[in-house]
Amino acid sequence: MTDLDQPLAPDVPAAPHSASGERVATADLSDVAPPARPARRWTPRRVVATPPAYDHPHGQRIMKQVEAHGIEVERLRSARLTGMRGDTDRETYARAKNTMAIVVSPPSRRRLQPIAPSADWRFDLAEGCPAHCQYCYLAGSLSGPPVTRVYADLDDILDNLAGYAGHGTVTSRHRARRDEGTTFEASCYTDPLALEHLTGSWRRAVEHFGAWDAPVQLRWTTKFDDVDGFLGIAHHGRTRVRVSVNCLPVTTRFEGGTSRLRDRLAALRRLALDGYPVGLTIAPIMPVDGWRAAYGELISQVAAAVDGVPALDLTAELITHRFTPGSRDVLLGWYPRTGLEMDEESRSRKHGKFGAIKYVYPAPVMTELRTWFESEISARLPGCRILYWT
Repeated sequence: MTDLDQPLAPDVPAAPHSASGERVATADLSDVAPPARPARRWTPRRVVATPPAYDHPHGQRIMKQVEAHGIEVERLRSARLTGMRGDTDRETYARAKNTMAIVVSPPSRRRLQPIAPSADWRFDLAEGCPAHCQYCYLAGSLSGPPVTRVYADLDDILDNLAGYAGHGTVTSRHRARRDEGTTFEASCYTDPLALEHLTGSWRRAVEHFGAWDAPVQLRWTTKFDDVDGFLGIAHHGRTRVRVSVNCLPVTTRFEGGTSRLRDRLAALRRLALDGYPVGLTIAPIMPVDGWRAAYGELISQVAAAVDGVPALDLTAELITHRFTPGSRDVLLGWYPRTGLEMDEESRSRKHGKFGAIKYVYPAPVMTELRTWFESEISARLPGCRILYWT
């Protein structure tokens, strides 16, 4: 399902020490830039456009960009997406995952919602993701076949953000994060770099925030490495790009269709050298066999990737694995042979603010994980700020 990553060779002379005082290996990322192979890019088998998408300049730009990649754009007769369902759930999944639809965002998306603990506000430039992560949280968040929808009305979406600046309650009122200004998360329902070569939407968002002379910050996260189009543009430090990473036992088993871990870290370095605030989204954290050694190696690779970056601004967001009854059923339909642990009996049951049930690790496991991660990151990535644990 996914590319096999290989652990990076230890750089013994420069080895740091763990929080417990033990000497640990530092991964050698001397060839971290450029990546060993071209950046991974998704090529959808079918691209469709709804009639309203043709009324927006950005919709027209997306269509031209798609066609420049040799992909035909099929014009639909209505705004309704058809022909996505197959005879089985697996066939429906396969069709949808290979389809990109150019559409106009629903009017409800203009009413931004807080997205705790990540950011003050969430806004969307697309929904759906072409990757095949077997723990995908979108399985419980989006309804219907997992078609990737990209929004043609980008200009309206970006213009709408100004009314929310200065009114956040999640991060801009949090003492430890006030320096970020009003934060806007743009990757809740998709992976930007999986789509950027086809849409150009996130580069335009970065340029929009770079020209926005106000205490604001754009945020997005990715499991891909195609960042070269973001280098050298006038971002003015108002975009924080986070790279979603995990230990190799998780990355190689459960993250199909994504860039290799070492390529993601190479991309992180290139962005940091270009002056971007950067971050790690370590997610979903799982207590797999040998997790301390596996995650310790991950932290070593991160340390090597950012070594020597001047004025490094690095954060970490630590998110443990959880699932709902609904997402579990959807994921098992998509990936019936998955080895992902989703045993309700071994988990603690929690209720969300709207009464939704989710299953998380028991409190002792959460405490052990959190204590270890906070200690190790503090010791081995001393300049990294942990923004939250969940």
